[in-house]
This record gives sequence, C-alpha cells and structure tokens, in this order.
Amino acid sequence: MSTASVRERAKERATAITVLLTVVGYGAVGGVFLVPEFQALFPTLTQETVNLLAHAIAVVNTLAVISLSLGWYWIRNDEVKKHAAAMTTSFALILLFLGMYLPKVAGGGTKEFVLDSSYAWVPLWDWVYPAYLLMLAIHIVLSVVSVPVVLYAIVLGLTHTERELRNETPHRRVGRIAASAWILSLVLGVVTYLLLNHLYDSTFAAAEAATALLPAVPV
Repeated sequence: MSTASVRERAKERATAITVLLTVVGYGAVGGVFLVPEFQALFPTLTQETVNLLAHAIAVVNTLAVISLSLGWYWIRNDEVKKHAAAMTTSFALILLFLGMYLPKVAGGGTKEFVLDSSYAWVPLWDWVYPAYLLMLAIHIVLSVVSVPVVLYAIVLGLTHTERELRNETPHRRVGRIAASAWILSLVLGVVTYLLLNHLYDSTFAAAEAATALLPAVPV
C-alpha cells in the first residue's frame, strides 16, 4: 500500500483516528491510577528516581511551551513549514512526557503539598495552598479536555495539505483552541511543579493501586 493511499485513508477517517487515540490516551493515564494490573506492568521506582523524572518532565513541558509558542507565532506570520515543524515537535515532546509520566506514577508515587518551606523568604500565607490546588485542578482539567482537541488538530495537520487545511477543514479554529488550552495547561503544570518541588515542602506517598487522590497527581 502506497504512502499516498495510507494518507488518503487516514484523511477520510480523521475523526475516528482521533477518537481511537483519545481512548488509548485516557485508558493509559487512567490505568496507572485505577488498575493494579496495569500498574504492575511498570517497575518499582525509588523516590530519587521519581524526583529525577519530575525534573525531567518539567524540562520537557517547558520546551513544549516554547515550541507551541513558536508555532503560534510562525503561523500568524504565515510561515507554514516552521509552524508544522514546531507543532510536530510539541506533539513529540508530549509523547516523551507520557513516556516518563506513566512509569513515574505507576511505579513511583506522588508528592503532596505541605505549606512549609526551607526558605525564610517564601511566604506561608493561608491562601497559598488553595491557590496551588486551584492551579493544579485547572492544569488537570485542561490536560484532560484538551486531549481530543489537540489530537484532532494534529491528525488534520498530518493528513491534509496546506490548501485543504485552510479551505476544507476546521484546523485553524481547532488548532487555536488546542494550542491555547495546551499552553495554559503546561504553564500551570510547570508553576505547580516549582511550588511543589522547590519552593515549598512536600510529603511522598509510594504508589498504591487505586488510592491516588486527584490533588496529589504529580505534575
């Protein structure tokens, strides 16, 4: 089967492919929190390894923010090839993120925020913890709801020509929504990472099947 034929088939089934990839993504992330059998597929990690993965994930997410921002800038200046390269890079970075996030949660554990700090200059105001939880909640919600939108924009971009994307698909509108939600989610994820891992203290809970609480989801 030729590459052109495969692309045509994928183009005709862009929505179905998006749904399939969304289900796979939701299933993988849900499995590391709720399915002991799925958790058992990953090796047990030490807290040091979990911390190292957290730092690596923050770097990857920061690079994704930069790549997405460049992609947005380039498409506004009609530099389509640069835009496509930036968005493809962003998607590759998200796949790399998942490759670290899943074993981190399934085989490692989670950190929980503690309103205390080793630094005297860090404020310990009562509203800091609720603000942290609010940012974390928005990060998680955006991460969840943006998955199908992001995937649809990516699938359209990979299966259609530039002319088709401009005139025959909702790629521009969907892409704008996807990029906005994606960037905000990643930025909040990095901010909560800094609060949890550097500015404030935390407690560590080793991974246990079906016991992870939403506010303890690591970023």
